[in-house]
Amino acid sequence: MGYAQLVIGPAGSGKSTYCSSLYEHCVAARRTINIVNLDPAAENFDYPVAMDIRELISLEDVMEELGLGPNGGLMYCMEHLEDNLDDWLEEELDNYLDDDYLVFDCPGQIELYSHVPVLKNFVEHLKRKNFNICAVYLLDSQFMSDVTKFISGCMACLSAMVQLELPHVNILSKMDLVTNKKDLEEFLDPEPTFLLSELNQRMGPQFAKLNKALIELVNNYSMVSFIPLDLRKERSIQYVLNQIDNCIQYGEDADVKVKDFDPEDDDE
Repeated sequence: MGYAQLVIGPAGSGKSTYCSSLYEHCVAARRTINIVNLDPAAENFDYPVAMDIRELISLEDVMEELGLGPNGGLMYCMEHLEDNLDDWLEEELDNYLDDDYLVFDCPGQIELYSHVPVLKNFVEHLKRKNFNICAVYLLDSQFMSDVTKFISGCMACLSAMVQLELPHVNILSKMDLVTNKKDLEEFLDPEPTFLLSELNQRMGPQFAKLNKALIELVNNYSMVSFIPLDLRKERSIQYVLNQIDNCIQYGEDADVKVKDFDPEDDDE
């Protein structure tokens, strides 16, 4: 059985920085992980790339040869990946053992996680290869400045969760850049009544029923919980990693080490 993280989220949310910091953390902990680049537009990496979609197709080549723009070109690249799951991806995965740990650094186009089936089919292929997978959704903590933006972020997370049908760990990234962390505490694990009250204060009375429905939807899917991540702190990275490992049952099949305690000889 293999293990995998699917690192997703909007553009600029810190996905590649998260992958780089996670790799450095695991190296220091003498733990092996393999980072996979699934972004055909990526250029520079702060981590060793174990697999790279650009070996199959790159955005630059697609834009030059087909005359597509950045978004259209990226969608073409991802659909090409989907068409080659049984060829290129299968061949690349054969290089890894059953218990290897892969981290997939994905592009930032939100439609890939909301309604386009490319990543869903990618996930289904990994499942057939006996991978336990967790979606790691990163959201920029500086985006959470008020309740309306928080609900917007929750809806994007929920859309990805429903589309991919995976265990989710939702992360507030870039906490090291937040000047006043107390402003975010009320959004880390908020009460639905608090959210509804704040939302009603910011929107007109004609939206009261819509606000109530949105809050109930978020609450029913347990999407109102985010883990703050400060990449300057090793314990913060380890806490996030523990949550993800728990989701994919990493390490649960490891042999239990039992120490033998032999009774000491009585000289008397």
